[in-house]
Amino acid sequence: MTYTMAIALQKAVYAALSADAALQTLVGTAIFDAPPVGAIPALYVSLGPETAQDRSDQGISGARHDFVISVVTDAGGFQEAKAVAAAVSDVLDQPLGALDRGRLVTLNFLRARAKRDEAGQQRRIDMTFRALLDDE
Repeated sequence: MTYTMAIALQKAVYAALSADAALQTLVGTAIFDAPPVGAIPALYVSLGPETAQDRSDQGISGARHDFVISVVTDAGGFQEAKAVAAAVSDVLDQPLGALDRGRLVTLNFLRARAKRDEAGQQRRIDMTFRALLDDE
């Protein structure tokens, strides 16, 4: 089992999202690798929880990383959040490029869940992606 490539994966995902012109048009610079503090934007993207599992095999150290990217908005409906979620999916459907460490074997969308908070003040879409990594 290895968790050595987690930082490289997070950096690559964050860089790809931050550099995408279509996503910038929708949320500007409101892309965070942790939930924002202070003045919270009305619409933002946040990298969220992650789980990792061993996928090592005969001399290759690797891991499967399932990670969540959230789109959060205080808008009354989901339309704006769904447009941002689609843009995030488009970004992650393209090659990320080389990682600082290891090699990205695959990156796939697994599922999404759209929900309102209990008070009905925020809309949130949590998208789960799966990355398979090898530490070459």
